[in-house]
Amino acid sequence: MGATHCSDEFRSNFFGIASADDRRFSKHIHDNVHGNIYLDPLSLSFVDTEQFQRLRDLKQLGLSYMVYPGAVHSRFEHSLGVYWLASEAISRLKTYQGLELGIDRFDIQTVKLAGLLHDVGHGPFSHTFEREFLPRVLGGLTWSHEEMSLKMIDYVVDEHNIDIEPECLKKVKELIIASENHTSKSFKEKLFLYDIVANGRNGIDVDKFDYIVRDSRACGLGCNFQFQRVLETMRVIDDEICYRAKEYLTIHKLFAARADLHRTVYTHAKVKAIELMFVDALTKANDILRISSYIEEPALYWKLDDSILKTIETSSCQDLEESRDLVLRIRRRDLYRFCNEFAVPKEKLDYFKNITPKDIVCSQNSSSPTIDEDDIVDFESDEKFAVTDDRISHLLPTFYQDMIVRVYSKKPDLVDAVSKAFENFQLKTYGMKAQVHETPEKKKRKKILRYH
Repeated sequence: MGATHCSDEFRSNFFGIASADDRRFSKHIHDNVHGNIYLDPLSLSFVDTEQFQRLRDLKQLGLSYMVYPGAVHSRFEHSLGVYWLASEAISRLKTYQGLELGIDRFDIQTVKLAGLLHDVGHGPFSHTFEREFLPRVLGGLTWSHEEMSLKMIDYVVDEHNIDIEPECLKKVKELIIASENHTSKSFKEKLFLYDIVANGRNGIDVDKFDYIVRDSRACGLGCNFQFQRVLETMRVIDDEICYRAKEYLTIHKLFAARADLHRTVYTHAKVKAIELMFVDALTKANDILRISSYIEEPALYWKLDDSILKTIETSSCQDLEESRDLVLRIRRRDLYRFCNEFAVPKEKLDYFKNITPKDIVCSQNSSSPTIDEDDIVDFESDEKFAVTDDRISHLLPTFYQDMIVRVYSKKPDLVDAVSKAFENFQLKTYGMKAQVHETPEKKKRKKILRYH
């Protein structure tokens, strides 16, 4: 890797021309959320690579734009936003506690780069690729975009001979995976730095600050979380970033806004139907296009982006016919039909077992049309985060936890049969119907054009 020797002099004068307050040598970009963003020279050397520019072709919210037309913003702009907020956070800590904490230019640079590069390892269509497609085709192989980000960073440094000091590179990568592996930190001093980009201690970090505001705006939703208040009041106590007690409602709004986005956007019933169809299309195309093999090498991986959908759709390959038909159904809104969903009772959460299509098939009525496992697709959402101090207010929950199980029918004429089987499964498992809502009767009977 292109690297320079580390010395005490180097650390104290780390990229001196790119100090937080000197923007003469920075590139100016205007962002629609944060306004003016200034990229320092080292950060710009990463941005101006084809591997980072690839993030322009990865939609931040995956296939959500097919339900929320405005949700076409990219991982590129989100990454710039997190870079800027990370820069703001570390600069404010330096202003208020710089001498006490010993924050130097090395710390500032590593935190900024971690914010910039934290998502460079994402795959097509956001988390759908990582959480739905890969586990299906690779037999449950553990793979994360955070780990791929580390490999991509090394690849970019080598490929473009970026002049970055090894200690800086190591620290940047540790900051990126702090929330995934927050117990292994080779840098034992200034542990508060790990709280800024990917906070493994309490989940309050600038990554969330950016995407909550950016996603809400793109989808036309209101957002009353004000990250500026949190940035302004954050302080380091006992090597951990803390916030003023009077800002408890602001912190609560952070998690409430995130929960609301999960319910109304990320796991919207039609968004999930489209994602499930897209995963089926990718799975059927995998043997031909070898999509999953791209994760083996960064040199291949950076060439994989959201255009894979158009590649399948426009291909004339006969072996891709099933995948093309699924994409065509998505385009024509002949989607997998939502049948039913239920919330797992709170007292059953600790003993919850994953529900499979087989469980539902085994619960069908003999008088209903016969349903097979291939006719059913299910989705489980498990979002949990804590607000541990119930002294805050008796009006606020001490924790949020939703376990929603949702079932879809791949065939419109089996919606009623699948829905009834799902209800039978709830009665057999919990002794009651725990459903949130089901498909209205008129939608069950609605005539849908079938594609063969």
